[in-house]
Amino acid sequence: MTKILALVDGSIYSKSVTGIAAWAAGRLSLPVEVAHVLGRRIAGNFDLSGQLDANARTTLLKKMADLDEEHGRLAQQKGRAILDGARAEAAATGIEVNTKLRNGDLLDALGDLEAEAEIVVIGKRGEAADFARLHLGSNLERVVRASKKPVLVAARAHEPARHFLIAYDGGASAKRAVDYLVSSPLLKGLKCTVLSVGADTPENRSRLAAPVALLAEAGFEVTSVLSAGEPEEAIGAHVEESGVGLLVMGAYGHSRIRALVIGSTTTELVRRCKIPVLMFR
Repeated sequence: MTKILALVDGSIYSKSVTGIAAWAAGRLSLPVEVAHVLGRRIAGNFDLSGQLDANARTTLLKKMADLDEEHGRLAQQKGRAILDGARAEAAATGIEVNTKLRNGDLLDALGDLEAEAEIVVIGKRGEAADFARLHLGSNLERVVRASKKPVLVAARAHEPARHFLIAYDGGASAKRAVDYLVSSPLLKGLKCTVLSVGADTPENRSRLAAPVALLAEAGFEVTSVLSAGEPEEAIGAHVEESGVGLLVMGAYGHSRIRALVIGSTTTELVRRCKIPVLMFR
């Protein structure tokens, strides 16, 4: 992999996306590519034959075409301004930065943009963040569902983490998260807590033993916690009470944690935590 991909949209989360992307790039010795996708053009094909005569239809279609062209020019200018600002912020950290402006739908562009990415970084919310404090950005869920790479979800503010929490349910994606961290320099040197939610039984204790052993062998200072209760409450409370700076979890799992992160409705856990979340498929 050759880059950290940072997806910015000009929202109040863009600065945090750029900051945490530069932080990850520094730890992995990779450049950052900051990308902005303009979205689809506003003009479309309309059947006006039954409503307007020929002259009125021609005039209206010309006005719509002119408006679409102007909209495209403004979107290009806005996109360039967003990228220039993000590039300046990332470059100030000493990281090599490239930018890319794309037209079309975000998911259509994502496959190409992330092809050589180690990690994809996106904000928790988008341009309407101040008007949707109780909702996650629509692009976040779309990207997590579609991306084949780990997705790092930026919180509103970025502070380099010193201690991270792995929400571990024993599922395949949680195991991939542990395997990645064991082999990657991304979080090496940081304190680690592995948390699993369930009753205090020998089986559940045994489930925690494997990831803890792998992380300890890789040099992490690691502790384990087995917490009873509902996953969103137990994990969220631990994040708030322990002061961890990053939550790591699988985007897919065999327990209820999966429904918290990937689902058709707003997810309570990602919404609740005011820290970055690193998710693995």
